[in-house]
Amino acid sequence: MTSDTWGHVRDDLLKAVGKNNFVTWIEPLKFETLEDGVARFEVPTNFIGNWVSRNFGDQILHHLRRSGAPVERIEFNVCSALAAQAAAKAGPAAEMQRARQAPARAGEPATTPELPGAPLDRRFTFASFVVGKPNQLAHAAARRVAEGGPVSFNPLFLYGGVGLGKTHLMHAIAWQLQNDRPDLKVVYLSAEQFMYRFVQALRENGTMQFKELFRSVDVLMVDDVQFIAGKDSTQEEFFHTFNALVDQNKQIVISADRAPVEIKKLEERIASRLQSGLVVDLHPTDYELRLGILQQKVEQYRESYPGLAIRNGVLEFLAHRISTNVRVLEGALTKLFAFASLVGREITLDLTQDCLADVLRASDRKVTVEEIQRKVSEHYNMRMSDMIGPKRHRTIARPRQMAMSLAKQLTSSSLPEIGRRFGGRAHTTVMHAVRRIGELKAVDNQIAEDVELLRRMLEA
Repeated sequence: MTSDTWGHVRDDLLKAVGKNNFVTWIEPLKFETLEDGVARFEVPTNFIGNWVSRNFGDQILHHLRRSGAPVERIEFNVCSALAAQAAAKAGPAAEMQRARQAPARAGEPATTPELPGAPLDRRFTFASFVVGKPNQLAHAAARRVAEGGPVSFNPLFLYGGVGLGKTHLMHAIAWQLQNDRPDLKVVYLSAEQFMYRFVQALRENGTMQFKELFRSVDVLMVDDVQFIAGKDSTQEEFFHTFNALVDQNKQIVISADRAPVEIKKLEERIASRLQSGLVVDLHPTDYELRLGILQQKVEQYRESYPGLAIRNGVLEFLAHRISTNVRVLEGALTKLFAFASLVGREITLDLTQDCLADVLRASDRKVTVEEIQRKVSEHYNMRMSDMIGPKRHRTIARPRQMAMSLAKQLTSSSLPEIGRRFGGRAHTTVMHAVRRIGELKAVDNQIAEDVELLRRMLEA
């Protein structure tokens, strides 16, 4: 692939992602090499590389392949020269000037140029969010915030594993607010960006401007807040910004990969504040929700791949086999459509199994009883020897029962086999443990959260 080819691909990406996204994320990329199916690009920072990979990687790969480039995957490497150029251009004033000069696309909600938010993904709207039982409450709460009026909960805290829809809902809130209430100052950004901008303000003696900017918003949305855990000065500034906005009755929406109390090295006062509103867990998807997501994606892909046929049973097969991560599920479907289009074949079950062999193998990873015992022991800060030993103190017996229940749920081991792995206990002991944990989940929120967290960690 030549630089000219990448130039044509850039033109295609400009049309696909819009000018604002292109200027912010695609323009900084510098094509380096294409070797052994790997297209390498230089980027100014790790953050830009990670963001582009997560949000635009599939589109870049698709357009590279359409150009005829034999690309299997893409990589991003930090280039010190690009970083220096980016630093020279940085600064709140320069950023605000660029934002003011960037014209809005027709039909696209207006941005808030004076505020330092991240660009929104046009795909992530309420219209494209598939609602099911696992995410019903989170969706309803997000809709309520997006109405723009006063709400009875502040902040809204969304948490769950990767690819369950937290970021999608946050973008959807921002899009609707910008459409319906253009008078509101809405800022969405990641916790990493918040920290980066705060550190930049410290370096440039611009902390007062930073405080004024972030405390003048009407709605502040911070994604992946677990990133600031352990960053003392950033936590301090986040805490004061949080309090200032809440005192002004401004809405805050936060997301993380776990509940506030589960985020290690997060200050207790921040965790307490985050729990003062509505805390909603996005559960792993069920079969019906995954199938609905795939069906919606197929309808979207028909515009890009007209005439491409997909046999009955393929979507049901994918929804059954890829169960832990929506992002992986959507990526698998993108790869499948791109492959079928390139080879000019109908999407059948055989083609699906051949094309997605690596994804399906990864999704088939089996959890072992020993892995469950180790993870539960770590979670409750107890020794493995106590997990399988004779001690019956409640601080040991309850985690042991939880491990037995998870072993029954996540492995194919029989009750007697599970009992043997827990120090030779009878299968009736395992049955009692499964029943007891089921009862406790219904009445004890902490037990229910622990079980769900451990299950996600084990299935990840």
